[in-house]
Amino acid sequence: MVYTDRQARLTILSLALGAFAIGVTEFAAMGLLPYYAADLGVSEPRAGHAVSAYAIGVVVGAPVLAVLGSLLPRKLLLVLLMAFFLLANALSAMAPGIDTLVVARVLAGLPHGAFLGIGMLFAAEMSPEGRKAAGVAQVLMGLTIANVIGVPAAGAIGQAFGWRWCFVIVAVIAAGSAAMIARVAPQPQEAPAANPLRELSALANRAVWLTLLVGAVGFGAIFAVYSYFSAAMIAAAKAPEWAIPLALSGFGIGGTAGNYIAGRLASWSRLGGALVLLCGMIAISLLYAAVMGHWVAMALVVMALGLTAGLVIPLQMRLMDVAGEGQTLAAALNHAAFNAANALGPWLAGMALAAGYGWQVTGQVGAALAAAGIVVLGLAWLDARPRRRALAAGC
Repeated sequence: MVYTDRQARLTILSLALGAFAIGVTEFAAMGLLPYYAADLGVSEPRAGHAVSAYAIGVVVGAPVLAVLGSLLPRKLLLVLLMAFFLLANALSAMAPGIDTLVVARVLAGLPHGAFLGIGMLFAAEMSPEGRKAAGVAQVLMGLTIANVIGVPAAGAIGQAFGWRWCFVIVAVIAAGSAAMIARVAPQPQEAPAANPLRELSALANRAVWLTLLVGAVGFGAIFAVYSYFSAAMIAAAKAPEWAIPLALSGFGIGGTAGNYIAGRLASWSRLGGALVLLCGMIAISLLYAAVMGHWVAMALVVMALGLTAGLVIPLQMRLMDVAGEGQTLAAALNHAAFNAANALGPWLAGMALAAGYGWQVTGQVGAALAAAGIVVLGLAWLDARPRRRALAAGC
């Protein structure tokens, strides 16, 4: 099927808008943690459960919805996923207590991985040969712009008018994405019969699991620091409130540059690129712990931490190399793995804070998680040696 340039651009824009909404709700909730903790009358480590809850929703929803969703046309599935995301964020905005908020965040996380994974495949399908990677990148640009503009704006609005407005804004953006997909996206071309079992074949692949585990453990370094960054800026560094949205925007700017760096590293080596980024996480997390209490230095270090957030790129490229016929499930599981890190990092850092350690412990926990990611990466490298030998022998 041939698509017009205008049709492809508008469809990809509608998908990027959905990715923008997802990026805002995921990261702005971390920045607003001290505000909804105070409003709901709970401690900040307890409020951190809402951050982990969203990640758990992604981990559960990504594989289940990716497999079951293979039975529906992609356009219809994308609209349904974004509509469900809209309702879950509306429930988050109305939550009367922390328990309801945690449940609402689990529900909001369910469509995350499936929407992004299927959206990337849809964008690639609509793009001409030689431009498919660019189409995928344009969808993911929604996440990057969310961190540069959306998250700081939502944080500023949340500070001025209340944290609930962040989720109201996300629900409105999600409604716009769903309506735009329904209006401008083409009807999918005739597809072969759905075969969920073919997608599930990825689960029998040890290389896939090891690659996912690198992200699930190692990327926890970023979330251990980022989840409690706003609270640490206020409590430990006495930073002015206006500085927090700017610092969060700085993380997004670092992440934008980090995507470019990660792309170059991944082109050089999938596992080697991941190793460089994980080593960067260790060094920067330890530096964050060392500058704790100095808010300008903390903001600059968090911007530097964003440079390592492109870890998703070399790992996604490796999954494409090893996933075989389970590409859709592998794409969704990659987002699930990074949100497992979103659950693991804040949980471990929150436990350390609750035990009475100072705010610098979040950086120390982050460094430990990145080091654990390197250990798993080493196992993935060892597992791949027979394949490399077979390819060398074939040459």
